[in-house]
Amino acid sequence: MLPIETIRNNPETVEKRLNSKGETIAISEILKIDTLYRKQMGEANDLRALRNKVSDEIAEAKRAGEDSNDSIQAMRKVSQQIKDLEEKTQSSKTELDGHLLNLPNLPHESVPIGTNEKDNPLVREWGESPKHKFKPKNHLELGESLGLFDFERSAKISGSGFPLYTGKGAKLERALINFMLDTQTEQHGYTEIFPPFLVRSESAITTGQLPKFAEDMYPSEKDGLWLIPTAEVPVTNIHRDEILVEDQLPINYAAYSACFRREAGSYGKDTRGFLRLHQFNKVELVKFVKPENSYAELETLVTHAEKILQLLGLKYRVIELCTGDLSFSAAKCYDIELWAPGEQKWLEVSSCSNFEDFQARRGNIRFRKSSDKKVNFVHTLNGSGVATPRLLVSLLETYQNKDGSISIPKVLQSYMGATVLD
Repeated sequence: MLPIETIRNNPETVEKRLNSKGETIAISEILKIDTLYRKQMGEANDLRALRNKVSDEIAEAKRAGEDSNDSIQAMRKVSQQIKDLEEKTQSSKTELDGHLLNLPNLPHESVPIGTNEKDNPLVREWGESPKHKFKPKNHLELGESLGLFDFERSAKISGSGFPLYTGKGAKLERALINFMLDTQTEQHGYTEIFPPFLVRSESAITTGQLPKFAEDMYPSEKDGLWLIPTAEVPVTNIHRDEILVEDQLPINYAAYSACFRREAGSYGKDTRGFLRLHQFNKVELVKFVKPENSYAELETLVTHAEKILQLLGLKYRVIELCTGDLSFSAAKCYDIELWAPGEQKWLEVSSCSNFEDFQARRGNIRFRKSSDKKVNFVHTLNGSGVATPRLLVSLLETYQNKDGSISIPKVLQSYMGATVLD
């Protein structure tokens, strides 16, 4: 959430930066509501001060045996005025908070200006394209011939977009998850978390999914809960409404979860196989850091996600998102894309974002400085470390052999107990 003070003090700058994110926001309307809210608050406070002053005078008059009925009657009217103003003030505050909750985060000044993904600059590329001496198959052809998954039966069970992993495919999925968790906890020092997969509305508000993106989430309306679109949601809320000690920071968590997304806006996009799903698995990396360190931590976070792909020997590239391609909550973001030789295209497997204090303000996540004991909001970051569906696509298509078998990358062989899928 953007602090209202930032909007009051720099309305033109805020509007310009939001416009660069592709948002058309009526900042003047927000300021109008804010002005009314502060006016009502001021009037109510003035009346409370008057009531307190006259109440003291009434008490003094009673002690002196003087009649104070007129003053008592007048204060009853004032009390009703205060009550009416409190109701109006609360209504204005609710309206103002509703506007603020739907305001996106401001892009960091270093983010390149652009309209969409075509304007995203390439940061770096790693690895080489596999040199197959045959026409590579796509992941659907490979997986079906090896019995790794069954989309026909999964559609019977749940509908499209819900994968059914079978046999060695299920084992490979589990191996990837365990390998990623082990790498992040043992090599990079993350604390492993296994979070709930359903959350309250307050948790989804903290991370920015609600109220704006309710259409993209799966609700459990009877219980007032939501299936998580990413482990970022429960993990970020671990420290909601807490004041952390400065020496605790940075806090680094790695969490596996299933992820559930309705993909309401995916009409017309490629939804074959694992390319776009309603349910998928992901290892998420979440950081709570001091504000002055957050952009250095973002660069580190990206390298931690990259390490997974390097160990697997997969070709990838890092893209910096332009303003028009940034997510609602992100101030700056890098995407990591894998090369899929069977699909002959790049597939996004990770987004690594710095939210600055945007989520922390929504979730009231703070820390106390050791030097002056002042309380400030932390900065939160998260990144996919990584999502498995498109990782599986790239892995199968990269390591396929002419006979249709799949060579297992060395780092996964101990998890699989094999060197080849056939």
